[in-house]
Amino acid sequence: MTTPDEIPLQPGPARQWPAGGRPGVAQGASAAFISIAGVIAGTAVLGVAAGFLWAAIAPRALVEVVGPGSADIVNPETNAFFVADGWFMLLTVAGGLVSGAVGYALAVRRNGPPAMAGILVGGLAAALLARWIGQQSGTAAFNHSLAVGHVGLLLRDPPMAGGLGALMFWPLAAGLVAGSMELFSQRPWRRQ
Repeated sequence: MTTPDEIPLQPGPARQWPAGGRPGVAQGASAAFISIAGVIAGTAVLGVAAGFLWAAIAPRALVEVVGPGSADIVNPETNAFFVADGWFMLLTVAGGLVSGAVGYALAVRRNGPPAMAGILVGGLAAALLARWIGQQSGTAAFNHSLAVGHVGLLLRDPPMAGGLGALMFWPLAAGLVAGSMELFSQRPWRRQ
């Protein structure tokens, strides 16, 4: 009886698994492309939901109109900006955990490294969408009120993500989850 380490493989990029293929591997490039595109699209939809959720729960700084098109923060020591960044990071990590686990189950397990790249690209796209939607939500109404508002009018500033580093939390979490699941599935005791 041969062990999994003794399975003869053809050298080079045209490796073939014995007995008609690797169990669980999707046959054909079109099936792989469809599953990878589905992972990217599904993750992007999850990013849209995260963006709306961030816009709904992120605290907004209170500003006072001081002139046409100009406002100052009422409390310069507010922590609303930091808390909004924290909520964004928390939502992107949660989205990455979900998309990494689902993406692994639906695509990486069957299609390997190209599907893993799809999870990472989808995670970055989802983070970008979440940031854009969260920042645009309420911006038009805020800008209109700022332009036509009288001096002394109090407004809530739309949430803004402080930097670009927060965008990496989604693909990082998704990659860690999917990579950990792949590593766990390749353990020697699991193959027996």
